[in-house]
Amino acid sequence: MLAPLLHLLLAFACALLSGWAQAAPSADTGHARASLLVHAPDGIKAGGTVWLGLRIEHQPHWHTYWRNPGDSGLPTTLAWTLPAGFAAGDIAWPTPKQLPLGPLMNYGYDGDLLLPVRLTVPAAYQGGPAPVRLRADFLICEEVCIPEFAELDLLVQAAPQAEHAALFERAFAAMPRQDTGARASARLDGQALLIEVTGLPPAWRGRQVQLFPENGAVFDHPAPLGQAWKGQQLELRAPLSAQRSDSPAAMDAVLTAEHGTPGIRIGFPIAGAWPQAGAAAAPPVVAAAPATAPPADQSWLLVLVFAFLGGAILNLMPCVFPVLSLKVLGFAQHGGQRRRIVAGGIAYTVGVIVSFLLLAALLLLLRASGEQLGWGFQLQSPLFVAALAILFTLIGLNLAGLFEFRHFLPSRIVNARASNPVADDFLTGVLAVAVASPCTAPFMGAALGAALSWPAPQALSVFAALGAGMAAPYLAASLFPGVARLLPRPGPWMARFKTVMAFPMFATVVWLLWVLGQQAGIDAVAALLGLLLAAAFALWVLGIPAKRSAGRWIGIGAAAIVLAGAASWSWPALRQAPVAAGANAEGGWQAWSPQAVQDARQAGRPVFVDFTAAWCVTCQYNKRTTLADPGLLQDLRARNVLLLRADWTRRDESITQALKELGRSGVPVYAVYRDGAGQPTLLSELPSVDEVRQALAAP
Repeated sequence: MLAPLLHLLLAFACALLSGWAQAAPSADTGHARASLLVHAPDGIKAGGTVWLGLRIEHQPHWHTYWRNPGDSGLPTTLAWTLPAGFAAGDIAWPTPKQLPLGPLMNYGYDGDLLLPVRLTVPAAYQGGPAPVRLRADFLICEEVCIPEFAELDLLVQAAPQAEHAALFERAFAAMPRQDTGARASARLDGQALLIEVTGLPPAWRGRQVQLFPENGAVFDHPAPLGQAWKGQQLELRAPLSAQRSDSPAAMDAVLTAEHGTPGIRIGFPIAGAWPQAGAAAAPPVVAAAPATAPPADQSWLLVLVFAFLGGAILNLMPCVFPVLSLKVLGFAQHGGQRRRIVAGGIAYTVGVIVSFLLLAALLLLLRASGEQLGWGFQLQSPLFVAALAILFTLIGLNLAGLFEFRHFLPSRIVNARASNPVADDFLTGVLAVAVASPCTAPFMGAALGAALSWPAPQALSVFAALGAGMAAPYLAASLFPGVARLLPRPGPWMARFKTVMAFPMFATVVWLLWVLGQQAGIDAVAALLGLLLAAAFALWVLGIPAKRSAGRWIGIGAAAIVLAGAASWSWPALRQAPVAAGANAEGGWQAWSPQAVQDARQAGRPVFVDFTAAWCVTCQYNKRTTLADPGLLQDLRARNVLLLRADWTRRDESITQALKELGRSGVPVYAVYRDGAGQPTLLSELPSVDEVRQALAAP
């Protein structure tokens, strides 16, 4: 499937080796300049210490992250290669700044940054220069995030070196102070941690402070920090995260009096019993703006128009990004080859449309046979989710340069694919539809629900229009030279871009693992991880050169045994019964059932139902924003609204039937039932707080 990418592997490997051989004290990483500096005003002395530092000069508006990045991001990591006996300490992190991003809060740095590291010289050092090599990896973000790295080396001379003294002094001044006499203690108070701090500088009293916890798995980072000065004592109230995954006995944190000032590092024990931890946080998401779905009584042609527009918007959904990145790289690779680009664009379009038609036809056939299924049903199967995770892992390993598919395929297949390269474009379209189809519900819910109730020809035409809309941007770039000229031209940048594209694949695997955990539990996740490990080991074994055919067959046999053993071990966990959907106490949500809705309505109590699924990206976004709004939850409690959550992560015929009765075929769906026997009110797929309130207040 990735033949258009595989010939880059040799060039990538050569570029990587060349970059290592030419490592220097500084390098341009793409969105920053990284430099390795030394500060040794007294020179290198046996048993002494000197300072090394990674300098990151960010481009404007770009930033990297602190040791606790907050709600998203990754901290910078350093890997050192040092002479025998030398030892590098941890990063002496400067005081970070807050980096708000929508509903999230991150912690990090921008501008000109220096991360100092203490280097200990062995007592047996007898003089002479010391060669130092550093591999620095960091995630750098603006509106998008890109993993970048620098491989730097430096010859540290024995003589005094202080040409970067000003930079190091500035970094030392920005480090949080620990010898100020500040003391802190903490105790749990419901869903918050109360922290009492004494001994802070007099100049801080009465001023607002910021809290930077070094443990990122405890607090709700974007929530307001309650604080009150009581004489010389500062009392902080830090809300706990609903997705908290740690219950430490003590914590460390940094306090600052105002933005940009050096902080004070405090540590404090924690008294009291921790409340029950919430579920692990879902991966950060970005939701696409919804297109308004047409009413059920509008014409078939208008539905086709909305389907085409919905398919085009589908390209903005995050679950589709990893696959579409392959198309971008394919366009760049074949820059200037007009016939190849046009053929690839047409093949990709055919693959998308045919896949939508086959998936819709299968759904219609199964529904006609009595199966209660909805759109996106394939991701309700743990086995399908596991298969996708394995596929994306293999694609990621391929893009990272660890193997080539053609080395493991029979020569007959390799020759066939070489003579028909557009087959890979067709299969890329198939893969795009497999992961994209569940993302259509946020802006096509009503249209797809209506289409599935129409005669088969009309229904299939809607899905064909949906596929045509999804493929339209890439077909246009293939057919019109003016559009293609806007794309980047082939060049050395493609080697690094190809490697970077492995990370969206691995991020998708993380999301699929989370979905699988919601469907089948932690045992299924462990089973799939074991299967992925076995697959990686098999690839490694098959990649070992063999001088004789017998050795080659031994490698194939060993790989087959490992895979068969892992598959037999994983199968029971992946086939186990669905995880029971219990009540979600967070915010007062309870498990949905038709009887619960009926009983509440007969009692005159309003009901709000959240039809959701773990694999629905928009569902998770709404759950962390609108549906978690404290003011809205308070209003719902005041109105005595029964909150029910219908989890469609795995197949549930009763939920499918309820969606069908509402004229929907996928999630998210939000329904408000009032007392009596009237029809429920359906909200939009991205409801606002005001929209929910208005639906509840309507007569």
